Amino acid sequence: MMEKGICRPGVVNGAIGSVPYLRERILAEYPAAKFNDDIRHRMTEDEVIAFLSDCDSAIMGGDVVNDRVLEALPHIRDIGIFGVGLNTVDLPACQRHGVRLGFTPGVNRLAVAELTLCFMIAGLRWVAPLSLAMRNGERPRTRVGRSLSGRVVGLHGCGHIGKEVVRLLAPFGCTIIAHDTRDYPDFYREHDVMPVSLDELTERSEVLSLHIPRSRVTENLYDAARLSRLRPDCVLVNTCRGGIVDEEALFERLNSGQLVAACFDVFTHEPPTDDRLLRHPNLLSTPHAGASTVEARIAMVEAALRGLRHGELVEPGNFTDYL
Repeated sequence: MMEKGICRPGVVNGAIGSVPYLRERILAEYPAAKFNDDIRHRMTEDEVIAFLSDCDSAIMGGDVVNDRVLEALPHIRDIGIFGVGLNTVDLPACQRHGVRLGFTPGVNRLAVAELTLCFMIAGLRWVAPLSLAMRNGERPRTRVGRSLSGRVVGLHGCGHIGKEVVRLLAPFGCTIIAHDTRDYPDFYREHDVMPVSLDELTERSEVLSLHIPRSRVTENLYDAARLSRLRPDCVLVNTCRGGIVDEEALFERLNSGQLVAACFDVFTHEPPTDDRLLRHPNLLSTPHAGASTVEARIAMVEAALRGLRHGELVEPGNFTDYL
């Protein structure tokens, strides 16, 4: 049993404990903090329970929080979230167990938006296949790319990250269209964004970028039928969540030449298991690295620490995994 008054957060996410400057920031505030140092392994429920057994709070990101975990850890009453994902957090369970949750939506928005912009340009300019050709000793001169400037860019989701993408696109003179379950009339008017239906979004976009949470509604939303509505010259960008795009259907579109390029930071299974897709020359992939900048990681740790200090009892309607 810990002494009363000692705050010992358990830092479950290995992406924090394995980075010295993040570890030092937490230790400066909580010298007794406990760290998971294994960045390559996502803890199971049993491992989370064992790890947090001698802690009085937790910093978690992408780790499972549900009834079973909370029932086994009645002493854990404060959880600070590292990152913006709540898809592994059972909010009603937190409410039932009286857990205070600290969560800062959009804390990593600039980092993810910058990678999104990078992907847009890379897809249009054939960066993935040209790089592969160079490594194979080839110099293909017939691969002529397209400029981002002046393109029709579609955003599925215009939350924190989507809005940041719009701001970054300002110098490029793009026609920006967006589809969202929420309405942002003031933002749309200020930044000349045209709200459209999902069908119009998929049919008009020369670059289509996804910025929506994964849920029962959005899982495999981009199936074979939806992907077939995309223009053949469309570049599909996904920096939001895996499982929203049917990866088998995506492979078929790329392989048949019915989709010119895809740039993905997230996959249904991570690490991804479909080697055919990963090896496709017209797919540019990164390992869920959208928020992997020094600045974003520091901001995410600061947000998690604020979450421990100022977390709120959970009313599920007040917390949303809205990107």
